[in-house]
Amino acid sequence: MENQANSKSIILNYGLYLGIIGVFLQLIKYAMGNHLENDMITGSISIIASIVLITLGIKKFKTTNNNLLSFGQSLKVGLGITIISLLISVVYMIIFTSFIEPTFKEQALEKTIESWRDQGMNEDMIEQYTKAAKDYFYLSLYGMIVLISIFFGFVVSAVAGAIMKKSPEEQY
Repeated sequence: MENQANSKSIILNYGLYLGIIGVFLQLIKYAMGNHLENDMITGSISIIASIVLITLGIKKFKTTNNNLLSFGQSLKVGLGITIISLLISVVYMIIFTSFIEPTFKEQALEKTIESWRDQGMNEDMIEQYTKAAKDYFYLSLYGMIVLISIFFGFVVSAVAGAIMKKSPEEQY
């Protein structure tokens, strides 16, 4: 494998595309006043874009690598794309929560408290959970974004790699 293709530009390009799509979707949600909602449309578009761009990135790497692809290479490219996209998304969320919508934390907590009341939680429990949520809001927000993104990127990369895998021995 001394003529192995360079994956850096593929990872950067596809990760940038995926990150921009994610930010664009979040800006649309904000413009429509739905930034606190988990809607099926933007969620579905985001999932589809992730699957398509990670798969296309792995396919592009395979094409530039003399049509050879190992499982490890597919994980490297797919997770690399995911991490670049994730970095862009986290930077956007920091900008969003600091400058664009500095009251986001309070709005999200209020919406969460309403849902707890709708579920029948008593006020003492709501008060305890609210204190914990205030203390760890950003840690849990960014932590969940990171964990879900890495897990999903791993699954997509693993499936795409298993399907597209081709070693030099299989070529002849």
